[in-house]
Amino acid sequence: MTLIKSISGIRGTIGGAPSEGLSPVDIVKFTAAYATFIKSNSPVGSNVIVVGRDARISGEMVSGIVVATLTAMGFDVVNIGLASTPTTEIAVTGEKADGGIIITASHNPTQWNALKLLNHRGEFLNDAEGKQVLKIAEDDAFSFAEVYGLGREYKNETYNRRHIEEVLALDLVDRDAIAKANFTVAVDAVNSVGGIVIPQLLKALGVENVIELNCEANGHFAHTPEPIPENLTQISELMKQGKADVGIVVDPDVDRLALVMENGEMFVEEYTLVAVADYVLSQTPGSTVSNLSSSRALRDVTERHGCTYTASAVGEVNVTTEMKRTGAVIGGEGNGGVIYPAAHYGRDALVGVALFLTLLAKSGKKMTELKATYPAYAIAKNKIQLTPEIDVDAILNEIKRVYASERITDIDGVKIDFKNGWVHLRKSNTEPIIRIYSEAPTMAEADDMADDIKRLVDKITASK
Repeated sequence: MTLIKSISGIRGTIGGAPSEGLSPVDIVKFTAAYATFIKSNSPVGSNVIVVGRDARISGEMVSGIVVATLTAMGFDVVNIGLASTPTTEIAVTGEKADGGIIITASHNPTQWNALKLLNHRGEFLNDAEGKQVLKIAEDDAFSFAEVYGLGREYKNETYNRRHIEEVLALDLVDRDAIAKANFTVAVDAVNSVGGIVIPQLLKALGVENVIELNCEANGHFAHTPEPIPENLTQISELMKQGKADVGIVVDPDVDRLALVMENGEMFVEEYTLVAVADYVLSQTPGSTVSNLSSSRALRDVTERHGCTYTASAVGEVNVTTEMKRTGAVIGGEGNGGVIYPAAHYGRDALVGVALFLTLLAKSGKKMTELKATYPAYAIAKNKIQLTPEIDVDAILNEIKRVYASERITDIDGVKIDFKNGWVHLRKSNTEPIIRIYSEAPTMAEADDMADDIKRLVDKITASK
């Protein structure tokens, strides 16, 4: 069993003894710690917390415990039911709530679930705030309400519709252009909440021809839920048969958007943000931000528009912090996460779908033709499984020493920038692994760089 406690939230496998997995005891403990933090830190003072969940099979059980714990802590709960991460973020501000909890383990497999913690702005807690919640939990520094101070649960399942309405109201979303293009769109929602909201969004955008794959929100994932090429063979085969113009894939909580081209090939997750940013910058010039593990293509496209690009540490809260600092008009992460401040400061696949379809409709191009207009890079995504005896900091320090003659960035792990590519190593916040991302003009070159790093890591660990 696995339980990962980090500033990104509390994530673990369902079952097992307390502290070994995401057990009911742990759910109560960390929910109570979060409620204690919110009570002392929210400037809103509404005494309301929003709860939403994805469709995974443990979601109803976890949601019941979370809601009961929050009411036991004296908070009223607005339970929005099956809803995406961005929908829940919007609901926090819509309800003028003190915060929100999203019950989802994102791209992790079925046996996982997690508590993602939001502040009063519907944004993830920052590093310092997350550490406060963990400290409260560690110290059991929370106290439940007495009987007359218990909160109440209110159900409000209107936010999927309200989210779609907000997306349609964005200035850069052109419903008429999308409807006129008469796209046929295939959707793979891995049997989670995307199966509810993405087809509804497409219909609202004027897309009459929608092919639904794995759109029953029953939590029985039809394939490994991370939207990467090896998991998307079903929709790829459908696209190869010429049955659709656009393929849309979302993860279980619908904050990541992957696209499949009309020939069945991946548009590539990295290029979701690149394409959307290209469109946004063409209409509203400004700066852009992505994280250190994201493609150079965003930098290139940003500079093509005469604008400025900045990189942040990995993690949505780090990207949004840098976006606010620089006043960025668009940003996100290379995993298909689009953050568009005109909507809200959160990765939002619904916003990504609407902006991308607007771009594609206005361009008059096929997806393959549009992709060909962007700088060509290939990213290899590798990982090293961690064991207790592996000293990650020692590995990263030795890599910095070996590559000291290259440009090194160490605000988040270690990134080595070469003339024709880069490698980024960092410890994951959500899994017991070291991620190794590498980018170069071709996949062979990216793989070679990653292999060099993996051999060096093996050498370092063998010598310890």
